[in-house]
Amino acid sequence: MTTTLCIDVGGTGLKAALVALDGAMLSERIKIKTPYPCPPERLLEKLQQLANNFDNYDRVSVGFPGLVRHGKVWHVPALSRAEYGGHTDPQLQAAWHGFDLQSGLEQQFHKPVKVANDADVQGCAAVIGQGFEFVMTLGTGVGTAVFSDGVLLPHMELSHAEFRKGQSFDTQLGNAMRKEIGQERWIRRVLKAIDSFDAFLYFDHLHIGGGNAKYLVETPLPPKVRIVSNTAGLLGGVRIWDLG
Repeated sequence: MTTTLCIDVGGTGLKAALVALDGAMLSERIKIKTPYPCPPERLLEKLQQLANNFDNYDRVSVGFPGLVRHGKVWHVPALSRAEYGGHTDPQLQAAWHGFDLQSGLEQQFHKPVKVANDADVQGCAAVIGQGFEFVMTLGTGVGTAVFSDGVLLPHMELSHAEFRKGQSFDTQLGNAMRKEIGQERWIRRVLKAIDSFDAFLYFDHLHIGGGNAKYLVETPLPPKVRIVSNTAGLLGGVRIWDLG
């Protein structure tokens, strides 16, 4: 039986658990704080620390909060800041740009590793495999993923598109903005963003996940929109080996 160590890298926490091929959790979820500043070598060190809590896994999946292609990081807003919620640090941004996180982790763990955008990973656990599906994760920032009939499409940072007042979806719906404008205004803004995304994506289904999705649980949502479990960020680490 293949066992996957599924890791979810977030702006505030690093989470991991062992997951079976059928999606069953084989361990408790363990979480440690995301360090700041967090250049690539420090993240590798912290992920090794996290992995030391687990034994007997065959492969590793990592959901990462940025633009990842073929295991390389090209853009990561959260970890390009010297402190959580701070301004972009040019040195950190340069350190992450083009960093081959997948190869670095394979050398460290001596196991097959797959690194992908965290929304892509979460989407692999959430999609139902019918039509054009859109995944939006709400956390430190906003992640997006798109699937066609269950197949993960090449990653696009759709949340970086302009949304309102010259700012992106990522900025307008991120956690810092939620704290600044308050819960009610933020929820109204999320609903407006759903309509805006639908206007140019024409999705059949929208799955909303991430740590801040919990604030929408009691909010009436359009029929083709649903909230997914926050564990999807880990469970998708199994399915992405087949869908991504």
